[in-house]
Amino acid sequence: MIELPEREDALCFDINDSPGTILNLVRDPASGFLVNGEIVAKKQNKAAASGQVNTYFGRLGVVHQTLGVRLEVTTEDISLSQDGQRVKLLWSDKASLKGPSVNLTLTKNTCLTLTLRDCIRFRVVRHTKVWRNRHDQQDYLGFYTLESHRLSQEVHGLLGQFYHGVGFEVGPLRPGEVPDKPDATMFVKGHQLNVTSPGRPWFTVHDSYGALLGTTLKRFLKTAQSWHRDFRKDVKNGENVPCWFVHSNGTGLIDGSASDYTVSGLFKTV
Repeated sequence: MIELPEREDALCFDINDSPGTILNLVRDPASGFLVNGEIVAKKQNKAAASGQVNTYFGRLGVVHQTLGVRLEVTTEDISLSQDGQRVKLLWSDKASLKGPSVNLTLTKNTCLTLTLRDCIRFRVVRHTKVWRNRHDQQDYLGFYTLESHRLSQEVHGLLGQFYHGVGFEVGPLRPGEVPDKPDATMFVKGHQLNVTSPGRPWFTVHDSYGALLGTTLKRFLKTAQSWHRDFRKDVKNGENVPCWFVHSNGTGLIDGSASDYTVSGLFKTV
């Protein structure tokens, strides 16, 4: 999910790729800051029909070249190294590490918060998906940016390209393919994209009334959006946040295609 606080709005999209694929999430050439994530597949019921498999992030790699920091996070443990010193933690640990350029806080079995001096503050949450009817569960990782305004204008990546905002407009709502899930046309980066706003009734508003409705119209459009859980503040339950959902791996919203963000290793730029 991409929060746009200056617009009081948010965008969201999914990336589904083959398990083992490593994607670049954030890359800032100016500071040497890098975040990559390795995809793992959703556990499948043996009786499930064949088709597209939902995927998650199972491993994250973070590098800050200027500060000499390297962080690897898996669903089992956390490894942090800086200037030849290395610390390894388990998710079952509770820890607080403070240094001149790195602050790390680990909340037992829940989340890791890392602050890099004059750069960024982010949170990694270990989520657990439970299938009660199958008596099975799966751990996966979520990456949530808390502060990113100090990154340079060169920052890019699947998430990084939106850290300094993105301009877009959304047209009137219309019936979607699924009942009670309205669609709309989004105008962004020179593209016209179909976005879905499930879960609320739809209606259209004539242009001449749009300006008169003002805030009321804006509030309705936000209630018509897709809802996505944001774990920046409430790491246990998440906070429901409305967002415009972009289909097809974010095609048209992200620069290029999702495959352009594939890298060869967890700490590699290409």
